[in-house]
Amino acid sequence: MDITTLIGLIVCAAFVFLGIVTGNEGFAALGHFGDVVSVFITLGGSICCMLMQAKSIPDFIACIKSCGIAFKVQNTNEAEVIGNIVNLSNVARKEGLLALEEMANNIEDEFLKKGIMLIVDGTDPELVRNIMETELSSVGSRHSEKINFWANWAGMGPAWGMIGTLVGLVNMLYNMQDMAAIGPNMAVALLTTLYGSLLANWFCTPISFKLKMFNENEIVVKEIMVEGLLSIQAGENPRVIEEKLKSFLAPAAREGIGEDAGGGAAAAEGGEA
Repeated sequence: MDITTLIGLIVCAAFVFLGIVTGNEGFAALGHFGDVVSVFITLGGSICCMLMQAKSIPDFIACIKSCGIAFKVQNTNEAEVIGNIVNLSNVARKEGLLALEEMANNIEDEFLKKGIMLIVDGTDPELVRNIMETELSSVGSRHSEKINFWANWAGMGPAWGMIGTLVGLVNMLYNMQDMAAIGPNMAVALLTTLYGSLLANWFCTPISFKLKMFNENEIVVKEIMVEGLLSIQAGENPRVIEEKLKSFLAPAAREGIGEDAGGGAAAAEGGEA
């Protein structure tokens, strides 16, 4: 589990809780912040709007379930991927491209395995790039659907909170005879805005951002794979491939990559000599 997501949710809830109970009324103030009708308007209304935007009910359910991705640790390690690509280039340089077919059987990543099989089969480099980039684009589109779902829901929450507040204000203005009830009624009317803001800023927006970050990381890793495989197919030197792929990373992230992957490339070149 990604501990940062869990900690963020819990600590945010704790801060809101402390903000409520540290007032003059203490824990008794918690009773002022619960209203079933406000929950129905804010949560129910925003969910129904998201359902209207979905292509189908299964698609809507899939988008809801995608929040679980934000709680999982992502194992996308760019340095490790570059090391694997360089190792593949060493094998291809020493034994030929056909030797990569056996190595592909031990690779779990289906995207990388597909690219290896394409170059083993002697597919034209331009066609390999087109196929891999088309699949990469499809992956990005599927991820964007989930990311936009949560981003849109973050916008719907406060909007429906305001709708609930307006409904409460209209009801309050029609019952102005009891002046003592105006304050409590106004407080209840504002709860929907509070619920909408919490829904957007405590849950939906962070989930959307986390999914976007995971998507960007995965896209970078797959771009590294595409460029690396095409370089292997072109017969480039493993050391050159390593330096080319390291350009995808920030300077600080490049440190230590050459110790394993680059070292293997140097050893291979020495063996050839």
